[in-house]
Amino acid sequence: METIHIKSISQSHQMLDIAKPKHPLFSILKFEEMPQTDVPEKTKLLFDYYQIIFKKDCPNKLQYGQTMYDFDEGVMSYFAPKQVSIVEPGILFPQSGWTISLHPDFLRSYGLGKKIKNYGFFEYAANEALILSEDEEKTIENILQQIYMEYHLPIDKFSQDVVIANLELLLTYSNRYYNRQFVVRKPGNDTLLSKFEKQLQQYFENEIAEKGLPAVNYFSAQFHLSSKYFSDLLKQYTGLSAQQHIHEKLIEKAKEKLSATNLSVSEIAYELGFEHPQSFSKLFKTKTSQSPLEFRASFN
Repeated sequence: METIHIKSISQSHQMLDIAKPKHPLFSILKFEEMPQTDVPEKTKLLFDYYQIIFKKDCPNKLQYGQTMYDFDEGVMSYFAPKQVSIVEPGILFPQSGWTISLHPDFLRSYGLGKKIKNYGFFEYAANEALILSEDEEKTIENILQQIYMEYHLPIDKFSQDVVIANLELLLTYSNRYYNRQFVVRKPGNDTLLSKFEKQLQQYFENEIAEKGLPAVNYFSAQFHLSSKYFSDLLKQYTGLSAQQHIHEKLIEKAKEKLSATNLSVSEIAYELGFEHPQSFSKLFKTKTSQSPLEFRASFN
């Protein structure tokens, strides 16, 4: 599979055979203005900048978790620098929508430069795109239209401030809508939670020492979700991230072994998948305010 590394926004414009960006570190394009291109084979794309994509009227379908959706609803995707995108032969651009290219240096002197790293949806997989309701779509389109208009105005000392302010508003709404999506787009979150808990239990029952500590990405893969999306979904529903759920189960199992067996702390740590007993003792004390030996002593 070929990998194409796109280092600048100007390079991407050149590859699409369109005019140079009006700003070397930022551009916004309408899909209607972009030529339809195709790739002869499956290709990996690696970008050195952020991308925010709003798609409408696309002839392709989108897999969301284990469900397929058409692009007749507004769909947004977010990509951080150095994320790999995979393009399949025959994939077509949407009939309408926008794509924003945003180099980290464009944000460097603004608060958004640091804040953007806290938006977890830049780490979500493409199949966890934001699917907008009709009202949400209108709100997002209005903001994108403002950014698009500003982009095409002559540049002055306020241009970047206006674009940054609208980008921050766009990402704030995106964050709100993703949290809504956790509630309404994934029916049966209680089922997901119960399945996760069952898988956790099975993991601990099947020779965990040989597999090592349970990892978030192991469980998220069972649900065809990225680890970040899976964790955020659980946190929205239960108040605990996936890692916190795993730690809770680890401590529960550790307490069982400390109170009901004569195994040493090192042996228990190994049975629970820890490579170093010190790591187990540190986690146990963090979660219980007691060392493993202090906890065991409380039963004697």
